Amino acid sequence: MLDVILPAGVESQECFGEAPGGVLFPEEQKVIADAVPPRRREYATVRSCARACLQRLGYQPVPILPGVGGAPIWPAGVQGSMTHCAGYTAAAVGAHPPIFAIGIDAEPDAPLPDGVLDLVATAAERDRLAGIQPGPDGPNWDRLLFSAKEAVYKAWFPLVGEWLDHQQAEISFHPHEETFAALLSRDGLIVNGRRLRCLHGRWIRQHGILLTAVVLSAT
Repeated sequence: MLDVILPAGVESQECFGEAPGGVLFPEEQKVIADAVPPRRREYATVRSCARACLQRLGYQPVPILPGVGGAPIWPAGVQGSMTHCAGYTAAAVGAHPPIFAIGIDAEPDAPLPDGVLDLVATAAERDRLAGIQPGPDGPNWDRLLFSAKEAVYKAWFPLVGEWLDHQQAEISFHPHEETFAALLSRDGLIVNGRRLRCLHGRWIRQHGILLTAVVLSAT
């Protein structure tokens, strides 16, 4: 599912169903020691996915700890992203360069809770969503919008190190191509010497899950 929306050069690993867990390094065990068992299993499973990706890039298993803002700290020479929701866990990792940032996000294909759309969406986004004709095979567009913004943020933060508000990334969907564009209303993102104000991503809907990805590369 994830590899369909990632470019060549990015390794991915995913797990469907209940998170089985996995072996954690002692440093990771300390981070998650006080969490409930399901959260510990998710934490371990997503890191097992990430380490599988790293192994395919030639890296030995290492702890993957949260850094500033909760973003994972990756070994030198790689960039990556991890995500999980009920019934799904995944990671994506690529060599840096040419990959400068990756953001992936998984969400259940269900409507957002009441009131959340007004908090995360701009007026223009709400108008565009209202204009999309719903269909039996279409996604829950409000949840997909939220997921796209999360993927954008995960790609943004490691490079900029500052918070990006949900409403500072305005999403436009291209439903037939299953792609989206994110227009940023603030500066700060520089990739390979280029200032970026518009990011592009892809999405997929399968198995009751919405998955989005943004990959920033040298090209």
